[in-house]
Amino acid sequence: MSMGGSVRLPEHGVGPDGLSQGPRPAAGALFRCFLIIGLTGFGGVLPLVHHELVRRRGWMSETGFAEALAICQVLPGPNVLNVAVVFGTRMAGRRGGAACLAGLLAMPLVVVLALATLYGEFARDPRVMPVMGAVAAAAAGLVVAVALRLLWPMRGRARDLVLAGLACFGVAGLGLPLVAVLGVLAPLSVWLAWRELGDE
Repeated sequence: MSMGGSVRLPEHGVGPDGLSQGPRPAAGALFRCFLIIGLTGFGGVLPLVHHELVRRRGWMSETGFAEALAICQVLPGPNVLNVAVVFGTRMAGRRGGAACLAGLLAMPLVVVLALATLYGEFARDPRVMPVMGAVAAAAAGLVVAVALRLLWPMRGRARDLVLAGLACFGVAGLGLPLVAVLGVLAPLSVWLAWRELGDE
């Protein structure tokens, strides 16, 4: 059973790294995929990255995506850009990483520059403000949906759910910086995983 519809499983199975074991896409295919994501990712791109890579194309498993995102959370810079580079590099080397990054940034850069010009002209128009509020609400909903999808593979692992809950409480409940929360929970999670492996 899956959340929010069926999940497309990779036709050739999934390796231990969470990537499809079938033929790897070339840099051109990666560029086109992320170009589409960049063009359609209104209100937040990360949910669409998850949808394209995991649910639509089957290039990654749910667990593989969650692990890649966890790694990118502790790296500097926007998470979605880090995910694009990490995924592209793992799929097609440095050319793949560059292709994913270029595809993700190309059209949004053009669109944002055009919209910034228009927004500067109409920002104080009362007819525009409700539209911005609706877009913000949709973006929040997309983020919550992705969070639930990432939590779904952990539903049988109480340790992982507790760590995820502590992270949410620390950032959203206590207002702690994300870096501080990760600085505490990341070493704790590694220690718990090693301890579990040692007990086997």
